[in-house]
Amino acid sequence: MEKYLKTLELDKILEMLAELTSNDETRRMALALRPDADLERVRYENLKTNQALSLSVQFGTPPFAPFKDVCGAAARAKSGAVISLRDLMDIAAMLRQIRDLSRWYSTCENVETELSYLFAQLAPNEWLLEKLERSIISDTEISDAASPELAAIRRKINRAGMQLRETLDKMVKNKNTQQYLQEANVTIRDGRFVLPVKSEYRGQVSGLIHDTSATGQTIFIEPMAIVEANNDIRILEGKEQEEIERIVRELCRDCGEYADTIAQNYKVITELNLYFAKSNLAAKLKCSMPEITDDGAIELKKARHPLLDSKKAVPVDLRLGEDYQALIITGPNTGGKTVALKTAGLLAAMTMCGLLI
Repeated sequence: MEKYLKTLELDKILEMLAELTSNDETRRMALALRPDADLERVRYENLKTNQALSLSVQFGTPPFAPFKDVCGAAARAKSGAVISLRDLMDIAAMLRQIRDLSRWYSTCENVETELSYLFAQLAPNEWLLEKLERSIISDTEISDAASPELAAIRRKINRAGMQLRETLDKMVKNKNTQQYLQEANVTIRDGRFVLPVKSEYRGQVSGLIHDTSATGQTIFIEPMAIVEANNDIRILEGKEQEEIERIVRELCRDCGEYADTIAQNYKVITELNLYFAKSNLAAKLKCSMPEITDDGAIELKKARHPLLDSKKAVPVDLRLGEDYQALIITGPNTGGKTVALKTAGLLAAMTMCGLLI
């Protein structure tokens, strides 16, 4: 069967469909489509695709953004594991997709379709989405807004850092100290503020040595005058890290409580994405819903091969299975015989895959 479907170039149609999806799972579903021989299922799938097209025409195409499979991460969070900020951001993207689709469908004026059962399963969680968006800046950074405690700690760190820098700046500007410095700049080594002292003057600046330059000409010294202030900053940074870890654990716990709904909605959205990808393909190729029967008859009116330029392709009228059971196509080379046969075969295969033609 695969050999014949490839001859008909169904794989190219499915590639076009896959390009209209927004996520890896729906793309996989699109490429895995194969003709179905069950009449009622084929009719039902075509109906859902046609209704998706009608909804898009009436209310605009629903918003599908790229999103990842977060079921595994949510399940790990449910089990009590601490997942990464990247995973939490991906869960936020999924929650955003759920919210946006739910909002879009609410504008459809309660239009009932065969897709309504899918939209009805969407369960937005505005509270969790807002908390994730407020708390996470990137996959490496938590926002000050994640908690009042974190914001307070960071303010203290900033104030202490500014005071420490002021002390160091005074030392750098001091004429007696300047002669010992390699350059009039304050730098950081091992998370602590230090001065770049010329190696020959290492004994002239009292403090703790943290590093040496590659050439050995510069010694990075933490002056004794700021050791205590540096220690205070390190203590505050430790408290900051503890608060960040507490926040991440809390976010993981919140996501874990919603894990089952996230997994269910992920499946719903990938399915919805497939139907609207089918409808977008139908709009792109200017397709319509065929009348599907099981009487063995086929009738095409002004049918065009979907992979050919619609402006150049010659439409085909073809009837078979009613007045006669066989058809002989004759004509010169490049006269369209193969295209006519491929058109009939490909459109039949597309219909059986739930695609409009």
